[in-house]
Amino acid sequence: MRVTGRGGTARPSGQPGFSAASTRRTLNAVGARVGIDTSHAELVTQGEIAVYDLRGLWLIARIARTTDYLPGFTTEVDVARWLESAGFPAARLAGPADQPIVADGQVVTFWAQVAEHKYYGTVIELASLLRRLHHLDPPSSLVLPELRPFKGAQTRISRAELPENDREFLLNRLDDLRDRYAHLDFVLPPGPIHGNANVNSVLPLMWDGSHVLVDLDCFAVGPREWDLVLTAMYFERFGWHTWKEYLEFAVGYGFDVMSWPGYTVLRNVRELTLLTWLALNPWNLPEIQSEVRGRIADLRDGNAD
Repeated sequence: MRVTGRGGTARPSGQPGFSAASTRRTLNAVGARVGIDTSHAELVTQGEIAVYDLRGLWLIARIARTTDYLPGFTTEVDVARWLESAGFPAARLAGPADQPIVADGQVVTFWAQVAEHKYYGTVIELASLLRRLHHLDPPSSLVLPELRPFKGAQTRISRAELPENDREFLLNRLDDLRDRYAHLDFVLPPGPIHGNANVNSVLPLMWDGSHVLVDLDCFAVGPREWDLVLTAMYFERFGWHTWKEYLEFAVGYGFDVMSWPGYTVLRNVRELTLLTWLALNPWNLPEIQSEVRGRIADLRDGNAD
């Protein structure tokens, strides 16, 4: 197994897939290289990113499935250092200075543990953190990518196991939303954004109950409305928040994104990109397949407009 430091490249060893076994091998190799004991590491979750709790060390390791994630992980490291220097409550890097680390075609970073991932913040805490974040001025040395709202969507649609008529429908919808997005009139000033802001991005500190912003790998420069739309969509479309909770979020941030004329377009963009991720999920679970079919049917019936 080959291990390199920040910005390095590594040739995949040919091990199959992105599994608990493959990520554990990667974690053990990196741990041996940088002097971190991974023998008691416990897998917390594994989706696009595998998260390990290094028991007894108060460390969290994040492992991405391929080096395609290296730019995002590099941005995450740079953002974490900026936010720490600004005194902003966010995830803190730990372990080796030279991060991210590439090993066997996967990307690894180490973080100080702040909380257990089964506990998340509230919409009020999310609104407060986003409001504070959106008023920060980043240093000139921090280079953030421009937001790419449709990143990877076309590739995911092309690769997903879908009936051809559904694939064509989604590609046409993608083209339509690209055009509509290009003509949006944003009202909030653009700047640094979290990129995937929702209550799962907020964790309470174990020692004092205050909250920190985590999952910094989608940071970008873009419209601030992008950071507000998921909470609105989770209320309106999925019922994951109540009306009262959404009002608390809007008041806490100081702007109701659902009252903005471009909200529906932005919501539809987020919903389509989420659908394309589900359609390409690597587990092929029957319940996921059923959800994908149901969401496509809703789009065809006009229930998402």
